[in-house]
Amino acid sequence: MSKQEVILCEDLETSLGKAIEQCPHDKLFIITDEHTKLLCMPKLKETSHLANAYEISIGAEDVHKNIETLSSVWQALSENGATRHSLLINLGGGMVTDLGGFAAATFKRGMAYINIPTTLLAMVDASVGGKTGINFNGLKNEVGVFAPADSVLIETHFLRSLDRNNFFSGYAEMLKHGLISTTAHWVELLSFDTDQIDYDYLKQLVGQSVKVKEDIVEQDPFEHGIRKALNLGHTVGHAFESLALAQGQPVLHGYAVAWGIICELYLSHLKTDFPKDKMRQTIQFIKENYGVFRFDCKQYDALYSYMMHDKKNSSGIINFTLLKDVGDIVINQTADKETIFEMLDFYRECMGC
Repeated sequence: MSKQEVILCEDLETSLGKAIEQCPHDKLFIITDEHTKLLCMPKLKETSHLANAYEISIGAEDVHKNIETLSSVWQALSENGATRHSLLINLGGGMVTDLGGFAAATFKRGMAYINIPTTLLAMVDASVGGKTGINFNGLKNEVGVFAPADSVLIETHFLRSLDRNNFFSGYAEMLKHGLISTTAHWVELLSFDTDQIDYDYLKQLVGQSVKVKEDIVEQDPFEHGIRKALNLGHTVGHAFESLALAQGQPVLHGYAVAWGIICELYLSHLKTDFPKDKMRQTIQFIKENYGVFRFDCKQYDALYSYMMHDKKNSSGIINFTLLKDVGDIVINQTADKETIFEMLDFYRECMGC
């Protein structure tokens, strides 16, 4: 898998011009969702680079990350003369970069694309690393391919319009990157003032977070080994997301990951001796900022079933990424059903639900 270029923009127009120039094309297309069309597209229209771009707008939020929306994007590309030599720009959050990347990777067996993430979650996670896909059959990211963008342009100016919930959704992935990197970075993230955001400092932290992911992806682009470190919190988190979706009360991805981190740090404490004090500090931060996902013991079997469908599993065994300590990663860990239910008990007890 080719390495994508990730650019922390000082000037979006200059960076966009260079990125487009590096992708010779016959036609230019740009995907937005209902939100980014209103909030972010005007900034791009100030540039001269998109004068002849054909715009494709899709519904916002994860509920539209499905085969129907994907089909509508393919249809728009086809009807407007896209070829495998065309270029697609994805302007939006993780739903847009995931779905748009999948559309680009599969249309005419693959066309070039550029990601311009507009949410914190997309900047530090979804748009970087080459994973694309859609939700299918009630399961998160069930269908997709590894297909990196030619460039990822990170313009942190877009974060100033982000609401508090979407800020914390992205921040959960940054917290995960802190846990799998260094104690110093983890401490920085726990102590960052999220009430009075210093956007210049946040830009530095975003750069560090992206670097953590880039370094891991470069070592293991197709997730055969160490890239599984990026799944910390996700085995349980995706199960929470799937349950919430089935109940008709979808939750933001980062919130589900944060709640999943609580569970998987407890499992780390049980199985690999992750320090109790660091577990409690991290849980306290999550409790203070993410609220609680409520479920009861009658739903344990449903959550277990969702975990069984996780893509990281093999031979019907649930696969976890755990930690011995901050930055000390242990992949390919398993737990039996009784231990997983104990983990869910712990979550409900410490979150008061």
